[in-house]
Amino acid sequence: MYSAQQTGERIVDLSFPLTEDVALELLKEADPAALQVVRHSAAHVMATAVLELFPETKLGHGPATDSGFFYDFYRPTPFTPPDLEKIEAKMAEVVARDEKFVHEFESREEALAEFKANDDFMKVHFVEKFTKPGELVSLYRNGSFVDFCRGPHVPSTGRVKAFKVTTIAGAYWLGDEKNPQLQRVYGTAFYSQKDLDAHFKHLEEIKARDHRVLGKQLDLFSIQEIAGAGLIFWHPKGGIIRKVMEDWMREECLRRGYALVYTPHVMRRELWKISGHEGFYHGNMYTPMELDDAEYRLKPMNCPGHILIYKDTPKSYRDLPVRLAELGNVYRYERSGTMHGLLRVRGFTQDDAHIFCTPEQIEDEVVACIDFAQAVLTTFGFIDFKVELSTWDPNDRKSYAGSDENWALAVNSLRTALARKNIPYHEIPGEAAFYGPKIDIKLVDVLGRLWQLSTVQFDFNLPARFELEYTGEDGEKHQPVMVHRALFGSVERFFGVLIEHYAGAFPLWLAPVQVGLVPISEKHLAYAEQVKAKLEAAGLRVELDSRNEKMNAKIRDFGMQKMPFILVMGDKEAAAEAVSVRTRGKGDEGSVALAEFIARAQCLLESKAVAL
Repeated sequence: MYSAQQTGERIVDLSFPLTEDVALELLKEADPAALQVVRHSAAHVMATAVLELFPETKLGHGPATDSGFFYDFYRPTPFTPPDLEKIEAKMAEVVARDEKFVHEFESREEALAEFKANDDFMKVHFVEKFTKPGELVSLYRNGSFVDFCRGPHVPSTGRVKAFKVTTIAGAYWLGDEKNPQLQRVYGTAFYSQKDLDAHFKHLEEIKARDHRVLGKQLDLFSIQEIAGAGLIFWHPKGGIIRKVMEDWMREECLRRGYALVYTPHVMRRELWKISGHEGFYHGNMYTPMELDDAEYRLKPMNCPGHILIYKDTPKSYRDLPVRLAELGNVYRYERSGTMHGLLRVRGFTQDDAHIFCTPEQIEDEVVACIDFAQAVLTTFGFIDFKVELSTWDPNDRKSYAGSDENWALAVNSLRTALARKNIPYHEIPGEAAFYGPKIDIKLVDVLGRLWQLSTVQFDFNLPARFELEYTGEDGEKHQPVMVHRALFGSVERFFGVLIEHYAGAFPLWLAPVQVGLVPISEKHLAYAEQVKAKLEAAGLRVELDSRNEKMNAKIRDFGMQKMPFILVMGDKEAAAEAVSVRTRGKGDEGSVALAEFIARAQCLLESKAVAL
């Protein structure tokens, strides 16, 4: 078992020299950080294997990830699936050699000279970027393989016992499409074969819930190549679910004191210059469109539109807070290789809201936003979530707008709001938006995966840029502060997460078709029509299979659509005004009175129950 030492927040390996008194903590296999060390070491083992098999290859970087590791390689000849098998076999040889990971140091000049001599252009870049003239360069060696690396590593390659090379993908050097394309080889590693096998079983479960596959199978949505990548077409069944989601959100907004607004999809470029998006966010915006009177841009955000509505009429302190909400379509440029079904798109609907308030009201408004976010998660069936507070980096002033005082007020307000809710959180410096800090609420799905959806952001920047004001109790003009919040995050992404969380088997209130009707034969069709009318009158979404097909075929087809209930009707049911109920996940529950079934279904709808 591999152990490591932890000094402060720094993780080091057992060979690290101690030059001062420090507090040490021994990492064990149960510690996630220890597994990261194993995976980083596995990446070095893979790089060793690749260079032994394909010595013309140039190395990029090879970090550990939450699910494994990868290494970027530059090689004119693409790797093939048989190559990946060879790499994995060679890795086994490297592990069997049990080569020690040796931490070495040499001068920056020597390291650069060696990497330049070998045409390792990526390593030259890393050394020049991450070290300064006169510094020693940290290297790790195992056998004849040496890499620019700060570590830490396991004691030897023999400690990398359970691993698998998985896939290959393309990646541009430094993420720039103008640079050479690299080959990114992915793998994973665990402490034992048992853990590795469990990991791949988990991946199979994820694959079975893939929203892209289920979206096609259940006819929920599509992405049409002729229309463009990252643009979603909602099919009728997906459209019904979207309507239910949006209706719930709008009703809840109204109940919580929001006013509903709508803003244009395109606005003058000058507006985005005032807001700061033209400077801070232009890389994510589409190029301007030149029209008769000016240049226009597709909106990537709804906030400037809401600001203009606020500014259109004078405001008093008695009017605040003003809460404006919109399910608004926005458009953001995503590189072609980054899009992923509903989860990463170019056009989406953001459940956006902006709250304009006094500084004294800000904490209460943030707390109310957190309450609202929790209501969204629990209503849609998510029990667990994790919270992050993203703050600014005062040493990187060019990336942020506003004064030190404003940032201190904003960060402290969010911290206090989280403390009032007694919510534990992880603080991440340097991850704030350019206009203010933010709270990100990440839900945990049924497979334990984290999804970034809800966010609450403090903004003191835009009110200043747009010269917003209100008349205070003292009769003087004051500047309001502003809260951005999106709770679905986007309707598309939230829908994708719902599909995967429920594997397409939605709760009754969300299911596009809630009840499938199966008349045993044509002579039972008239009774089935009566049942359909009564169910629809009770507010249920119903589909009647009137085909001249066998009963079992109809039941099977409805089952493939993951319908919550399938009702079968024959002579006995028609005579007794009853239905034979088949419940998803439970099977045949026998015959019950139609009125009794309707009462049961309405109870499930009203409670928004997850289970049937």
